[in-house]
Amino acid sequence: MNKYLDAFVNAFKGTVDWTWKSIIFEVPMYTNYFWGLIIISVAVWLLEIAYPWRKEQSIIRKDFWLDVFYMFFNFFIFSIIISGVYTTLGLLFAEVNITAKSFAIINISAWSQWLQLFVFFIILDFVQWFTHVLLHKYPFLWKYHKVHHSVKEMGFAAHLRYHWMENVLYKPLKTFGVMILGGFEPEQAYIVHFITITIGHLNHANIKLSWGPLKYIFNNPVMHLYHHAYTLPEGKYGVNYGISLSLWDYIFKTAYVPEDSGTIEIGFKGDDKFPQDFIGQSIYGFGKDK
Repeated sequence: MNKYLDAFVNAFKGTVDWTWKSIIFEVPMYTNYFWGLIIISVAVWLLEIAYPWRKEQSIIRKDFWLDVFYMFFNFFIFSIIISGVYTTLGLLFAEVNITAKSFAIINISAWSQWLQLFVFFIILDFVQWFTHVLLHKYPFLWKYHKVHHSVKEMGFAAHLRYHWMENVLYKPLKTFGVMILGGFEPEQAYIVHFITITIGHLNHANIKLSWGPLKYIFNNPVMHLYHHAYTLPEGKYGVNYGISLSLWDYIFKTAYVPEDSGTIEIGFKGDDKFPQDFIGQSIYGFGKDK
């Protein structure tokens, strides 16, 4: 028992220490996720201010500061809270001989670094796309995902407004995505991290960007706005599930962009009764919907 408790405490302390060192610039900038998030956020916000798609929308839009708080909570505060749990689970799985290589399908360690990074990005993006579909398809998952869809004015910070349970749901499946590569995670994974954060911020930003022909590969604000549409096509529980890449939606016939005015209503039926504060949204989903 002491082994697991020690692992839990050490993981917690290690994450706190890493976060603090990031804040005070003792972590190299190319792997500094704290300041990297701030730099990307400010850059995309400046784009929103300079080239607004919905010109009537305020620079400090509805729930702007709530969403900014969500960014830091989901990426750092919750990571600190949950870090010990994941480390302890890793030890428990090791006890029954389940390791990072247990589900390996391919071994890419002999490939070039950039090819490894590319495959890593593609696999993880598909896993997240698939998880996103599940969040919309099944009511017991959708009730948590409603937090993200409770945004009523779209802006870059809405990217990271999501229920803490989504961290719990996404993390195991993302870990599985790494495990099928023989448990391999390239040293340059920080590149994927910053690319996905940038694309995610842009997708939610108040700017009109569709990438031209590349819209069939990369997700974009025009496409993603319809993912948040209040009114969906008949018989659909969701559209445009892409995270960084849109190609999965085109492959699996879930793409839907009927026009690009940017004026559609976003949200979901009953969102007027949805909790408006962080605490209310954080405990939402653990009881019956009202």
